[in-house]
Amino acid sequence: RLKKNQIAAIQREKVTPVQMALRVFPKLLYGANHAYGNPLTGSGTEESVVRISRKDLIKFHQTWFKPNHATLIVVGDTDLGEIKQRIEKLFKNWKAGTIPQKNIGKVKLAAGQSVYILDRPGSLQSIIFAGHVAPPQANPEEIAIETMNNILGGTFTSRINMNLREDKHWAYGAFTFLVSARGQRPFIAYAPVQTNKTKQAILEIEKEIKGIISDKPVTAKELEKVRKKQILELPGSWETMNSVGASISEIVQYGLPMDYFSTYPERVRSLTLKQVEKAAKDVLHPGRLVWVVVGDRSKIEPGIRELGFAEIHFLDANGNSIK
Repeated sequence: RLKKNQIAAIQREKVTPVQMALRVFPKLLYGANHAYGNPLTGSGTEESVVRISRKDLIKFHQTWFKPNHATLIVVGDTDLGEIKQRIEKLFKNWKAGTIPQKNIGKVKLAAGQSVYILDRPGSLQSIIFAGHVAPPQANPEEIAIETMNNILGGTFTSRINMNLREDKHWAYGAFTFLVSARGQRPFIAYAPVQTNKTKQAILEIEKEIKGIISDKPVTAKELEKVRKKQILELPGSWETMNSVGASISEIVQYGLPMDYFSTYPERVRSLTLKQVEKAAKDVLHPGRLVWVVVGDRSKIEPGIRELGFAEIHFLDANGNSIK
């Protein structure tokens, strides 16, 4: 029953525009053999679900569920003494063991730009993804990177959203984001645009990414606005025990410093324009973007070809090349 439900969910994803892009994008950035090359929807593939057996589940549990590979996070009215006493009783027979290493090795950026089109006949809009790999979350520039991204496309008043939504009225919303990861993570620009503005939207997204590292650097006004937003939003993210636990989990999962959040406001306040400009130049590579466009091929292909991309590919919903 669970396998049937999972396969049905995957099949729905393969006809839903945003999910279609999310499924194929990681493999284009990382390759099929990388741990991060699987669909960003987290649902896997039909083939992998079909092959799963009860023995596979048991083996997975025995392989990965080890005390030396686990972190217990407790949030509440308690203390270490009480917790330690309980876990020693409950988990005293849990044995440590060797943990396999997943392939999250560093991958190279694409040599140049390339476009992948997924045909969805009759679509009233095109889903545009553009991106490449970016540095891991645990790096000294992380707060500058976060701030730069918020200015470029991470907030409602960001450059890309104000351009495509508020100025051009081509999209309901357009954003950029970085997917959290221990290794290199995806930087993605995303915009659902009306079909007849696909070509123009690609040009505008590229223009904004190029601009922030060249002729349109971050301004003092933009930095101050985003800086205030990031600091003022912080307390609201810890209103519940679950949210506090999630923040601690983020520190553990991505290898952040233990004082990451306690020192966050001061580090945001002390950010300079030069630091944010450096983050933009270190992270963004507009000449190496991988583009994925989901839409009506018969209507969008001619315009995309006019943009002069060296490589234009066509994929099916499984990410396989087609003509």
